[in-house]
Amino acid sequence: MSTAKQKFLRFEGPGGPTTAELEGETVFPVRGDLFGDWERTGESLPLSEVELLYPVEPEKILCVGLNYMSHLRDRPKPTVPQLFYKPKTALQHPGGEIRLPKDSKDVHFEAELVIVIGKTADDVPVEHAEDYIFGYTCGNDVSERNWQHGSQGDKADKQWWRAKGSNTFGPLGPFIATGLDIPNCRIQGRLNGELKQEQMLSDLIFPPAEIVSFVSRYVTLEPGDVIYTGTPGNTSAMTPGDVYEVEIEGIGTLKNVVV
Repeated sequence: MSTAKQKFLRFEGPGGPTTAELEGETVFPVRGDLFGDWERTGESLPLSEVELLYPVEPEKILCVGLNYMSHLRDRPKPTVPQLFYKPKTALQHPGGEIRLPKDSKDVHFEAELVIVIGKTADDVPVEHAEDYIFGYTCGNDVSERNWQHGSQGDKADKQWWRAKGSNTFGPLGPFIATGLDIPNCRIQGRLNGELKQEQMLSDLIFPPAEIVSFVSRYVTLEPGDVIYTGTPGNTSAMTPGDVYEVEIEGIGTLKNVVV
């Protein structure tokens, strides 16, 4: 993982999606490979004038469940990270709409820290796993609990393909931050401005290095892949018109409206 404190983003430029470095409130477009060699183009523009996109285009989206004791409550602590996938079509941009499926009944927010992989990781030992992390961003692992658990009398789906993977159920962004002291960062989730989730990232049961190492034993991780790391505390349902914000110190705030 880079120790330099930098922020990166993607925005909708005149020629299509554009990667950029952020300094303060100024956006500096870059050319090249963000995970390899890149340089600034020499252009700049105010952050307020760009339409933000999710900051990376991953080939794989993995997610960890049950990764805070505050979320587990009376459930047993897992002995290894509990993983599942989201499809790429679940991603949503900062400021984009979380669209509730017409037959959904109980769609919850889940504020999460998201790992962004920086180089190919194949069977990486835990003591070297941080070297494969490019940086971190914010995510919302939107979840339909009835499809996930059958909590309203319906039988739960065998897999979480729609409970966790419906279109727009994976907001991501706004920025990728590098050089963070993750254990000393705080995550917060706010529904219509009201604080609903708050936790120090030091409270993760499986920290980022352990997650990356574990996943890489079985699935090769590639630059740009992302891993949502789990949500703290209690979650509750969202309804049309609600706004959910995920804020992580050192990264920024991911904000989405529910429709």
